Amino acid sequence: MRFDYYQPKDLQDAVTFLEREGAGAQALAGGTDLMPRIKDRLTSPKFVVNVKALEQLQGMGADGGGFRIGALTTIRTLETSPLVRRRFPALAQAAGVLGSVQIRNIATVGGNLCHGVPSAETAAPLLALDARANIAGPHGNRSVPLDQFFLGPRRTVLQPGELLKELVLPPLPERSGSAYIKLGHRQAMDLAIVGVAAFVALDSQGRCSECRIGLGAVAPTPARAKQAEKLLKGEKLTEAAISQAAEIGMGECQPIDDLRASRVYRCEMVKVLTARALNQALAMAQGEKG
Repeated sequence: MRFDYYQPKDLQDAVTFLEREGAGAQALAGGTDLMPRIKDRLTSPKFVVNVKALEQLQGMGADGGGFRIGALTTIRTLETSPLVRRRFPALAQAAGVLGSVQIRNIATVGGNLCHGVPSAETAAPLLALDARANIAGPHGNRSVPLDQFFLGPRRTVLQPGELLKELVLPPLPERSGSAYIKLGHRQAMDLAIVGVAAFVALDSQGRCSECRIGLGAVAPTPARAKQAEKLLKGEKLTEAAISQAAEIGMGECQPIDDLRASRVYRCEMVKVLTARALNQALAMAQGEKG
């Protein structure tokens, strides 16, 4: 498969070129998804636009009271960063089970999200952490809540010429915790059969002031279990309440039957993993170790 290569000089050059070439040009960040798809003739771009050197897409750190993650941040960086592991454990946990170490050293969080794969490992925790996607385009920038970013399998809100610039996470409440659990056939280098992330924050009375649950690989897009979240907000997170929320979360997923797992099995595992992720996030919010 032949294609031409373009190296933009800056972000504006990149988005201008991508807009002009439309579907004929595709951005290259880590390349761990794009290059195999080109090799297997699943996509055939006229131009591959290398955005790896664009400084505006790089870096990670505090952003006001929140936290900024540049789209070119590698999965390995998310996995190993002491700050991410301490403040956003769900994201570090998800990064740690994506592919192999070799893949994680190259793959980027932007690429993982922008290909719009329902099983994208970082999507569920970023949904649970209430991330916003900041997008750069030929006509300016815009910001989109991540739960509105995915439109369908391999479809996102990105328009011709637009690039995901960064993810921004809001400030963390003082008593909060998060967790991610993946179910796969193997412990490593396997796509998720089900992925569940949970975020919990507690008020001064020990009640749930915030709750978000991100689901992966069980619907046409990564998604939030908003009815389950609604049930828990303002309540004590008892075993019975968490069990009921997990049951509701199971009803919110829309999995398919395929060679890897049946729809019924995936639904059941959503219930099991949602309860586990909520309990782990709750333990962290309560200051428990382990």
